[in-house]
Amino acid sequence: MDNFEALGIQAGQAICYSGFRDGQQPGGAYPTYNQVRDDLLLLKDHWRYLRLYDCDKHGQTVLEVIEGEGFDFKILMGAYIEAEMNNYNCPWHGGVYSAEQLEKNKKINNSRINKLIELANQYPQIIFALSVGNEACVEWTDHYVPPEQVARFASLVKAKCKQPVTFCENYVPWLHSLDTLVDVIDFISIHTYPVWEYKHLNESIEYTKANYYAVADKYPNKPVIITEAGWATNSNGRGIDPAHVGEEYQQAYYHQLMEWTSAEHIPCFFFEAFDENWKGSPEPLEPEKHWGLFRTDRSPKLTMQQLVSR
Repeated sequence: MDNFEALGIQAGQAICYSGFRDGQQPGGAYPTYNQVRDDLLLLKDHWRYLRLYDCDKHGQTVLEVIEGEGFDFKILMGAYIEAEMNNYNCPWHGGVYSAEQLEKNKKINNSRINKLIELANQYPQIIFALSVGNEACVEWTDHYVPPEQVARFASLVKAKCKQPVTFCENYVPWLHSLDTLVDVIDFISIHTYPVWEYKHLNESIEYTKANYYAVADKYPNKPVIITEAGWATNSNGRGIDPAHVGEEYQQAYYHQLMEWTSAEHIPCFFFEAFDENWKGSPEPLEPEKHWGLFRTDRSPKLTMQQLVSR
């Protein structure tokens, strides 16, 4: 715990926030100031720490709302980096790009890293930590970036910002291929999803613990936090057994996860605040669309109904 406190990361309720509503998506229509304000009003009594995925227009609006409304949120701010190499292991359509697109992506990434630095220095009282990417090194990613390039981004950000720097990634690469990156970053951020690995609820929290401690034990001198862990409430069967999902499952996993991480003082960002219809395939039961504790219309699912009633 002392390592977390030294980095300015205290134990507390944390959640992943992306506020794209029906008809909105990155690169298209973005949530407005008032929509973000309404979202944060729903979240502020339950969570203090928010994780944002990109320093795009949405991320900037969130910062403006927190500052303008005087909300007591602290942000783990990310820069979403695009593919800089082809990944032929990506199991869905994606991961392979033209040489021209890869070169374009490198320029986009440099721009986003520079924007991350700019926002970190503009909002030092709100942004408490910085991430130089999200799931860009795991074997199935459609936006692969070599670990040495991620390490270069981390070094650049560390040289120009006061906040601690991390990289958010599935737990598996931390065990096998990110040793050089670990030497550069200030703390490790892992993702763990038992339901994606066909684990039943009854074995899920022990599996999450095993994922976490495998990484923490490998790097005993580096703080490890969880930046994604959650449970889907619908599935069309692609990647997740429909019999293993639902609001009751999500509620049970949420409480088990919070009980364990609170007892062990492990910072943990639950995935996620709101369902997002833009994600994944067009199928309504696509699991990527159904991880929120709230639906897209902001009505609460079972977990939040219980929390609100307390």
